[in-house]
Amino acid sequence: MSRYRGPRFKKIRRLGALPGLIQKSPKKKGLEKKKIRFRRKSDQYCIRLEEKQKLRFHYGLTERQLVRYMGIAGKGKGSKGQVLLQLLEMRLDNILFRLGMASTISGARQLVNHRHILVNNHMVDIPSYRCKPRDIITTKNNERSKDLIQKSFASCAKKKLPKHLSINFKNIKGRVKKVIDRKEVGLKINEFLVIEYYSRQI
Repeated sequence: MSRYRGPRFKKIRRLGALPGLIQKSPKKKGLEKKKIRFRRKSDQYCIRLEEKQKLRFHYGLTERQLVRYMGIAGKGKGSKGQVLLQLLEMRLDNILFRLGMASTISGARQLVNHRHILVNNHMVDIPSYRCKPRDIITTKNNERSKDLIQKSFASCAKKKLPKHLSINFKNIKGRVKKVIDRKEVGLKINEFLVIEYYSRQI
């Protein structure tokens, strides 16, 4: 299944807020109507599917990528659901989004693909690159790259920065201080329902 490129409001009307997919919100009346209609026909399978879809659309993943992350999380130490969220939150595209360098995760992915981003002074053009504590994230030293980031800073001025990250707006320099805690995850999600969904597919 390919990455979703269709109407974004359609997804947040059905699944709720997905800040990584789109920053805007639909009109409340339309959102409430869609939610009620979906809930009437939902069962346990649909509830688990909905949580899985939230995760997939928020982080902009394909189904194959999410399954691969599930496999990696299963081999990690600790809760499988918590390890899964840590893996997704520590992706470079998500780190850029959480730092405010991009307004959405898809926008952050575009920055990386177009080679605007440096990690520890090295060019990285892989959005799924896994950031580690003490990584320094900056932009290329040219006007085009800096202008793109500054526009994002202006539009994301009110965004609360999670505790595992820090940012120097003047020098456009972000830093990963530690691995993210569960309570700092940027999406309201029940990860255990996602684990249940995939365990029942095998």
